[in-house]
Amino acid sequence: MSLRLFLLRHGETDWNRERRHQGRTDTPLSEIGRTQAEAAARELKEHPIKAVYASPLRRARDTAAVIAASHGLEVETDEAFQELHFGRWEGLTLDESRARDAELYEAWIKTPHLVFPPEGESLAQARERVLEGLTRLRAGHEDETVCVVTHGVPVRILILEALGLGLERIWSLHAAPTGISELEFRPDWAALHRMNTLVHLDGVPGSR
Repeated sequence: MSLRLFLLRHGETDWNRERRHQGRTDTPLSEIGRTQAEAAARELKEHPIKAVYASPLRRARDTAAVIAASHGLEVETDEAFQELHFGRWEGLTLDESRARDAELYEAWIKTPHLVFPPEGESLAQARERVLEGLTRLRAGHEDETVCVVTHGVPVRILILEALGLGLERIWSLHAAPTGISELEFRPDWAALHRMNTLVHLDGVPGSR
């Protein structure tokens, strides 16, 4: 019994370009983001994807909808795959967050498993809900391939889980807009077959 998972971060938004914390703010895809979603759909079209899941936030839903359409599927949303709640940092750029909470922000970069954004969510809380979502996928899609479109932090959490690494390593991983990772989960082991591949974005202006 296994689950093969194609894991993507949503396409680019204007806030991505401006390096702002988005969190639960429901920002839309930019024009580039929509083009990235179309490129990802073409890349995944020939794979036997049986279901497409997404965070309920529209930047993820809209990216997932393009992928799902190429397989004749509808998007199923799951709140487990929402982005980390960044609390008072939401809407701020990285530099603005650093200026507002210098000591906390420095700890967030160096020891993210020990602190969390002010009035926001901890990585441990995010990991718990993301893994609950993974458990549901594994129970509902035995020996199938599914696609999940989510956000930067959940992408990293799932890859760390496949690699058997802890949350202290979360910033060692990169999750680019529509970067494709391929994971396999079996009862006694997990594997990461590819991580954050971007070859499908060759020729997409502004993506690489």
